[in-house]
Order: sequence, then C-alpha cells, then structure tokens
Amino acid sequence: MDHVGPLLDEIAACRVCAEKLAHPPRPVVQLGAGARVVLIGQAPGRKVHDSGVPWDDDSGRRLRDWMGIAEADFYDPGKVAMLPMGFCYPGKASGGDMPPRPECAPLWHARALEVLPPDRLTLLIGTYAHARYAPGKGTLAERVRRGTGSPDVFVLPHPAWRSVLWMRDNPWFEADILPELRAAVAARIG
Repeated sequence: MDHVGPLLDEIAACRVCAEKLAHPPRPVVQLGAGARVVLIGQAPGRKVHDSGVPWDDDSGRRLRDWMGIAEADFYDPGKVAMLPMGFCYPGKASGGDMPPRPECAPLWHARALEVLPPDRLTLLIGTYAHARYAPGKGTLAERVRRGTGSPDVFVLPHPAWRSVLWMRDNPWFEADILPELRAAVAARIG
C-alpha cells in the first residue's frame, strides 16, 4: 500500500503556521518509500521557496559535492528523502533567514520517517537538526567530530557559504569525515 502519496498530499496542504509566515506556505520536501538516504536540514531559503525544489541553491551544490552524489540521484525520491526541520521558508531576519518553524518536525517527521527503510543513512545538517536528533553540548566542530555514535548517522555543518570558512579551520572534516560520508552514501545509493 502506498503511504507516501497521501502523506505528501497532507504535507502539501499543511497550513498550521500560515498566519505566522509573511508569505503563503509552500512546504518543500522530498520523500519516497525506497529512499535509503535521508537529509534532515533546516528550512528552505527564499530561492528554494520560489522554485519548490529542495536544496536548489549553492548550499545544495556544496552538499551534493560533500555526499559525492550525482544531481539525478540526489533528486530521485526513491533514493534520497529530504525533510527539513521547517518545511516552509520562515522569512528573512537580520543576518540571514529566520529559524525553522517549530511546528513541522513534531507534526511530520515521525510519519515521514516511518515510510522509509529501516537501514537508511541519516544526515543531520545544521544546528536545528543537531538539537533535535543529536543533542549535546559543544561547538559545531565538537558536535560534527563526535557524531551520534552510529555509523548510520552523520552530523554535518550546514553547507552554506560560511561552511567554506569553517572547513578551512577544520581540515579534518574534509580529510576524515567526507570520505566516510561518500562511502556511506554510495553504499545506500548503489
């Protein structure tokens, strides 16, 4: 039985936080029952809100490079699921975007993760995903290096332009973490 289609329809129709957004809601997710890689990120930015395509920006290109994955595989919902902490663009704040709306993850994540294979690889991308799924104190570098203790979960910085500076200060990420990440992605994508 296909549980994904009806769930995606429900998510697309979600208006739970509509009155708290400065624009009409446009949930941006990618989900397929066979996806063995799941990305849990922050929230769509303005460009992604406009296109409706997850990770359709420079951050997405950098993330695909980190993962060592072709664009066609990345956007195949049967291979990769994308569940941001907030499904809609939260709006602009000084210095960047507002935080993801807090309603989405508790409302949708468990149901979405339920339809995915149990032997999946999970990428926790950015501090909002870390806080929910890999809580613990420490700097970003400490959280990424520590991980969760599971080889099936990677704790990653957000791949925004600032990550280039962070990577320069933390060369172990590119030398140690990215090869492991690419191997784990390749093992799930096939």
